[in-house]
Amino acid sequence: MNKRDFYEVLGCQRGASIEELKGAYRRLAKEIHPDRNPGDHSCEHRFKEINEAYEVLKDEDKRAAYDRFGHAAFENGGGGRANGFGFDFASSFTDVFDDLFGEMMGGRRGRRQNRGGDLRYNMEISLEEAYAGKSAEIHVNTAVPCEACAGSGAEAGSSPEACPTCAGAGKVRAQQGFFTIERTCPGCRGSGRHIRNPCKPCRGSGHVQKERTLAVNIPRGVEEGTRIRLTGEGQAGLNGGPPGDLYIFISITSHPIFQRDGHDLHCRAPVSFITAALGGSIEVPTCDGGRAKINIPEGTQAGRQIRLRGKGMPLLRGGGMAGDLYVEIAVETPVKLTRKQKELLRSFEKEGETGMHPETEGFFARVKEFCSRAEEA
Repeated sequence: MNKRDFYEVLGCQRGASIEELKGAYRRLAKEIHPDRNPGDHSCEHRFKEINEAYEVLKDEDKRAAYDRFGHAAFENGGGGRANGFGFDFASSFTDVFDDLFGEMMGGRRGRRQNRGGDLRYNMEISLEEAYAGKSAEIHVNTAVPCEACAGSGAEAGSSPEACPTCAGAGKVRAQQGFFTIERTCPGCRGSGRHIRNPCKPCRGSGHVQKERTLAVNIPRGVEEGTRIRLTGEGQAGLNGGPPGDLYIFISITSHPIFQRDGHDLHCRAPVSFITAALGGSIEVPTCDGGRAKINIPEGTQAGRQIRLRGKGMPLLRGGGMAGDLYVEIAVETPVKLTRKQKELLRSFEKEGETGMHPETEGFFARVKEFCSRAEEA
């Protein structure tokens, strides 16, 4: 019986990429698997056919030979166990589904990842420290390699042995029909090792808890929630694997004067109603500990904002650039006036002329218009 063209079997064009071949194989394998089509004996033949085709086309050397000579490249003993192609379904199936389950299974061929766990450290700093940056020392309790056994987990004078259950592979396999199921070895939990005489200080784990002092540099301009990573400063890896990382999460305490909005700062500055009316100047603090002089224009109203360029927070990666400081004017109403002061104010009010109170005049003009529309309605 003549074999069908392998590209035709998978429904792909010649020159198809390995991703296209893999996608086609995955789709067909799910569709015509005998377990999903009970009683349909043709599915078993087709299932073997697509596995045979994929086994050849996924291999660069076999594919090159097939493209040149066709099926004749594998005739006359050119292969092995399955129709001359050396077909191993378990290998093909694993190749396809490694992409989906590789991380979960701990690697492409079932090897458990031994990297240590990551750690989190919460650090609280002031707004001034976020502005200027700082160097600090932190104390972190982490797992470090055990000195007594040099991280092996075995008592001095002994060493770990290969796990008798999996022969050191870290995985065990079981055949179920067409499938070879591979899972983590229950005897060694994927390490592939068996410790006959565990180290007493670390109880065979290979690591112990220890407080470590680490230096941390906080850059200028960090924001709330900024995450700083210290590579390799996390938990020690299992069985001599690489350590994890330490992540420092920054939180910034509230400030009595400034409120932060991204790279900008905001503050309120009280101004006497005399200064607001006649104009003048005041000094306001800046986040670097200095002071800045601002001019108050004549007739300044409460709530007006005056912008000081470059007096805000430094940009984290801005090459020396900084945000702005916005000063909101709060016009103060005097309290505890003397009798003479009250008389002067009443006299001042009597001398008032149109145009002296633009906001008041505008407000009552809008009120009058609103009332007129209400009466007409």
